[in-house]
Amino acid sequence: MAEHIGLGRYGDPLNFYGTRLACNVLKRVLAAGGNLYFALPVGRPRVCFNAHRIHAPETIMEYFTGLEIVEFCGVHDDERYVERVGLDEFRESEYACGMFWFRKR
Repeated sequence: MAEHIGLGRYGDPLNFYGTRLACNVLKRVLAAGGNLYFALPVGRPRVCFNAHRIHAPETIMEYFTGLEIVEFCGVHDDERYVERVGLDEFRESEYACGMFWFRKR
């Protein structure tokens, strides 16, 4: 859902930094030693007006600075699921799904 925040789709105010703000809240409320499983559209960064954002995986890593990345997986545009891949795996994707597993130390 973080990819929808700040686009006004659900009556929320427009905010360019919607996803970043959502990630900041998740980081703040995550307990020490806690796990965070976070999934959203990844690929070539863009906003699909009033629908969602697509983020570069590296951007999500920046938003969760301070958390440890345990694993990154995803689903390609052609629906292939891949485990334990590098962040660049989806760099040129149109609309892939990136799945991040973070842990707070």
